[in-house]
Amino acid sequence: MSENQIFEDGAEEYDKWFDEHKFAYESEILALGTLIPKNSTGLEVGVGTGRFAAPFGIQIGVEPARAMADIARKRGITVYEAKAEELPFDNDSFDFILMTTTICFLQNPMPALQESRRVIKSGGNIIIGMIDSDSFLGKAYESKKKDSKFYKYAHFYSVNQVLVWLRELGYGHIRICQTIFKNPEKITAIEPVKDGYGRGGFVVISAQKDE
Repeated sequence: MSENQIFEDGAEEYDKWFDEHKFAYESEILALGTLIPKNSTGLEVGVGTGRFAAPFGIQIGVEPARAMADIARKRGITVYEAKAEELPFDNDSFDFILMTTTICFLQNPMPALQESRRVIKSGGNIIIGMIDSDSFLGKAYESKKKDSKFYKYAHFYSVNQVLVWLRELGYGHIRICQTIFKNPEKITAIEPVKDGYGRGGFVVISAQKDE
């Protein structure tokens, strides 16, 4: 079964994870919310089922898996069935772009990051939510990858690697926060959000497209 087919066939199961791991999900929302600009026009690339776009009022998403896109549409999001490497938007269209657990499903993230930069307005931001491969969570997911339906084809990257790419593309004003300090299966309350990275499994990076 191909990676795309997994997300077509498993869309409902994928979406259910967020209900079954409520506190992990809410911790990720809290961390993203510290760096997502308020009162701005955003796009989520890899919008999935809309679990991250909807709470932040992001009304436009891109998602190649139709079954996932259909669930996102039920959450009120306008979804374009397109790929991260070929966004169907004009240059300088959005104040910010959100990519949450999207980078790990890109075979080569650099073209997608370049394409995102094209459609972000000057002075706008890219916000990346990711599993840090150097963290305890990244290592745990990597070790169980072959047994995971959704992460079987994933490639987890380190925060350090993503920072290299962002700097190569001329992004500046980088801010980073982290959350999820224990196994999501064992979280019984919302996890704290802390500055920086290195300990948290889920990391949020904000970088500005310089003038």
